Amino acid sequence: MNRRQGTVISVRVLIYVWVLVVVCGVTGLSAESVDNESLMLSTTIQGPTRPLRSQQPGFSLPPAPCPLPPPSSLPSAPYSLPLAPYSLLTPEALNQPLTQRYIRDLSRPVGIRWINTIIRNGSVFFPFVRDEIARLGLPPEMIFLPFIESEYIPTARSRSGAMGIWQFMMNSIGTSMRVNDMVDERRDFRKSTTAALVKLNENYQALGCWYLALAAYNAGLGAVGRALQAGNTNSYWVLSERGRFRSETVHYVPRFLAVTYIMSKPRQFGVDWWVEPLEWTVIRPVRQASLDLLAAETGTDRALLHRLNAELLHGITPLDRNYELVVPLAQSPMFIAILEREDVRLIRYHRYRVQYGDTLSALSRHYGVSINLIEQHNPGITRRYLQIGEIITIPALRDTNPYTSGTTGTGAVFGGTHVVVQGDTLWSLAIRFGVSPQVLAAENGMELNQILSIGKVLNVPIIE
Repeated sequence: MNRRQGTVISVRVLIYVWVLVVVCGVTGLSAESVDNESLMLSTTIQGPTRPLRSQQPGFSLPPAPCPLPPPSSLPSAPYSLPLAPYSLLTPEALNQPLTQRYIRDLSRPVGIRWINTIIRNGSVFFPFVRDEIARLGLPPEMIFLPFIESEYIPTARSRSGAMGIWQFMMNSIGTSMRVNDMVDERRDFRKSTTAALVKLNENYQALGCWYLALAAYNAGLGAVGRALQAGNTNSYWVLSERGRFRSETVHYVPRFLAVTYIMSKPRQFGVDWWVEPLEWTVIRPVRQASLDLLAAETGTDRALLHRLNAELLHGITPLDRNYELVVPLAQSPMFIAILEREDVRLIRYHRYRVQYGDTLSALSRHYGVSINLIEQHNPGITRRYLQIGEIITIPALRDTNPYTSGTTGTGAVFGGTHVVVQGDTLWSLAIRFGVSPQVLAAENGMELNQILSIGKVLNVPIIE
């Protein structure tokens, strides 16, 4: 081998090592593995070969729009090459002015107190969320997304009606979660977590970049797609700089990255990230039960039981034998034993004697339960023809005064009308007219999760 051939080979080796270093930054390969690869290369090259593509005129490596490889299709095992923790914290992302601003803000004492409060809120959920992220092969940083979505409060509700730790809107839940007069599964930490991670993965598959996937989780996939077309770039940072996103979305990813950065260095910032995990399991109740009465009978912390089962709108399990109640693992035998004991009363009821002029609709409004639920607890009852003197059993979903004909549980008298306009929801109208969404839905013969049509006329209480 002459000197010129040796020079070409040496240059080729250096270029190959440089490419490996670039790949190392993307895939998480160690420097040691790069050295080993280059050593193997130098010992196997025997002579001149056809020039590499990287040596051809005009070639340059394309910039990677995202620091991670795409996840495998769902459901699947984690990546064959495990993701490095905090791999979204690239120099480019951390050096963005908004990211730097949020790191400064959140690293102040008030910001650290806010983060520590969220850790206490989410401590019972972290193991499940972490395991689900690993099972579906998403970046591990996604465990911190609910920090900025809901502060890990399962009953959190936005001004626009988004609900739960992952803040799902009613029109975005599809068939993965149910909402009715007994449960709102957007507040179910298990079902909502799986649904949110699937949605994030779908965003990534469509956009090819985790920053854009996060932006789409906030603004919607359609909005990000339009921004990409108008901006003629696939860089989240460039699109943000050019004003292609709304302000909330521009701040969304930097704020998430700031939280992730601080959580990546808990000791440095004084974050109390080490929490005792709660072991829990699920059981299927053989009958309806109140969480308050179950907690009292088993000696379980009442607030914890409600937190684990926040999807129960009234703290009462539904008449659904497939429903899964989340309970602390240590107390699970006690829960099973109590539920199987017929002599232990686990739900409270109102008992009402029907009088002339009474209707199930009026009773439903007053007690804040659906007509269907009253019918389930009173087999054989006919909603159109109540028998004077018959006793109706009504689940006590809330404290309510004795029934008075013509009023709701809040004293509001129905008799007015409202024409639905854009932005109206059962929840927003219920708040406006001072009644529960269940009562408003029952008065109008609607399901709780039904979408309102613009122009629809609703029966509403008269506001004096």
